[in-house]
Amino acid sequence: MVRARSEERRAEILRAALEVIAERGYRGATLGSVAERVGLTQQGLLHYFPTKEALLIAVLEERDRWDTSGGRDREGWRLDLLESLVEYNAMRPGIVQTFSALLGESITDEHPARAFFTERYTQVRANMAQVLRLEFGERLPSGLSPERAAPLLTAMMDGLQYQWLLDPSAVDMPAAFRDFLHLLHGGEERP
Repeated sequence: MVRARSEERRAEILRAALEVIAERGYRGATLGSVAERVGLTQQGLLHYFPTKEALLIAVLEERDRWDTSGGRDREGWRLDLLESLVEYNAMRPGIVQTFSALLGESITDEHPARAFFTERYTQVRANMAQVLRLEFGERLPSGLSPERAAPLLTAMMDGLQYQWLLDPSAVDMPAAFRDFLHLLHGGEERP
């Protein structure tokens, strides 16, 4: 019972931290503002997350868990499930905004999420190569290997998010991703 309550409280803190970071950015977010949002003192929050950096990494890991819970099946990642993920992200701009802001901030040398994102993108590129291999085999219709095309697929997904966040009325993220998938298939109708 106590463990379940503790897990509920951690989840509540993570949701609040995500909101605060979305509103203020990582540098503008404080432990005190997150604690206040969930009705805790800053000291009480430190019981769950000992540092701001620990909270940030937990937020990022939780966000990835949300994304990956629907993106895999028994055989691994699939291209059609990535399309569903893009559609899902289009319904939650606050989370996408937080992720994008943190990603942008993390390119500085001293940012606490830099190692997280560096490691994450190594894994994402490997996952995307596997997605492409399952869909196309060892060569895409363009002749690229899955490993060469994986950074392009990753860049497409993240770049679309930035464009959509800046001008959602001009960028239909799910439609643009479907167009990209059409290009990956060499302009052929997909099965």
